[in-house]
Amino acid sequence: MRYHEREVSRLPESLRWLFWDVDFDGLDPATQADAVLPRVLENGRMEDVRALLALYGTDRILRFFRETAHPLISERTRGFWRAYFHAENEPWATPPAFRTSSAAPWIV
Repeated sequence: MRYHEREVSRLPESLRWLFWDVDFDGLDPATQADAVLPRVLENGRMEDVRALLALYGTDRILRFFRETAHPLISERTRGFWRAYFHAENEPWATPPAFRTSSAAPWIV
């Protein structure tokens, strides 16, 4: 069953550690997927990514990379998922240039 075909009301408890700075119990995985996905994909353990795959499915994760230029996603993570999806030549959303630099914008 795909993510959009079922009702998902809660994130698995095993992901709580990744959301230490927000109200974990208040997160809605359906409406806040674009906030949940980057945290887990960038910082999660293999078991966390497996839980995410079970929750959202590959279609939703691929759509996230195609449509969302989230600044938490590193080029390394993006490269891994491009290889995973065999999408090396597919256009994906990328963050604006100021998000790819570690220098503060006010430093010349």
